[in-house]
Amino acid sequence: MSGTLSIVIVNWNSMDHLRRCLETIASTCSESSPKVIVVDGASFDGCAEMLAGGFPSVTFIQSCDNIGFGRCNNLGFTRVSTDNILLLNPDTELRPGAVARLLRVLEETPNAGIVSPRLLNSDGTLQTSSVQALPTPLNQALDCNFLRKLFPASRLWGTAEAYRSTSPIEVHVVSGACMLLRSETFRKLGGFREEFFMYWEDVDLCERVRRAGWKTVFVPDAEVVHHGGCSSQNQISDFSAGTLRVAGETYFRLNHNRAFGASYRLLQAVSALVRLTLLVLPLILASGHRRVCLRASAHKWMTILIWAVTNELPSPIPTSNISYPVAAPGAVAFAERRIQAK
Repeated sequence: MSGTLSIVIVNWNSMDHLRRCLETIASTCSESSPKVIVVDGASFDGCAEMLAGGFPSVTFIQSCDNIGFGRCNNLGFTRVSTDNILLLNPDTELRPGAVARLLRVLEETPNAGIVSPRLLNSDGTLQTSSVQALPTPLNQALDCNFLRKLFPASRLWGTAEAYRSTSPIEVHVVSGACMLLRSETFRKLGGFREEFFMYWEDVDLCERVRRAGWKTVFVPDAEVVHHGGCSSQNQISDFSAGTLRVAGETYFRLNHNRAFGASYRLLQAVSALVRLTLLVLPLILASGHRRVCLRASAHKWMTILIWAVTNELPSPIPTSNISYPVAAPGAVAFAERRIQAK
């Protein structure tokens, strides 16, 4: 195994998970001696002090504004000088040998653009987002927990390889929770597109890797636990659901054309309307906690329907016509420091 490694982690209100993530890096990656860079997206959750006290070798970058997941990763990448870069969520825990295996596959696969592990839920079960199909307006409209439970390995979701593969295999899309790339690849791609504030930036990166002639490789015998969603668990579901669909429309518009974006929006409207209709009777019959949950679900789908028809979402969800400025030298206010041990 050759090549130096940097690990970039974007933190947002995930200090406790970040601490555990860094502990697993220290215990499983000693042979690669990675340079670790943590970017805090203006959460100011105490991670700076935690790093100073327990992880003095970590390079810490404090963004003074919440500039989004992709831009925070790009900001961290400006401090990368190694051959390879691992983009890692703070709510992950590396299993022994996982990073070494990913590095080996990257080295042995000259046309690999992205290499990614099997992601596991907190209980050790497979996280189906490990592998995904190339998104289409139709499969995004049909995507729901009910159908995923009925047909977990369906090619409609692209998860079949995650269930069946025992050796590295080329796939369409992998999760941004853990992605290994050659630094030169990430640099040539221009990093994450900054039109995405949150969600879909990993799907977009996989698509651009494919169009550049490289492969996205899933490595099932490298395992990483992804607790999932800890950074957003305190946010209302309307925010997450709305941001997700705004990002989806942005993806189709950027990678295809406005017609694809319009068809995505139309099918999301149909999907929301169908789900609202199916919720009417259960809402009438339900009581107690179940009724509260169903009302929250109905409110979420009504919000999505309103967005699909009017392009309006409740603040603070960004709408698709907002253009996030491209970071330029001095354009993003941030403070950087090498944390010193107390």
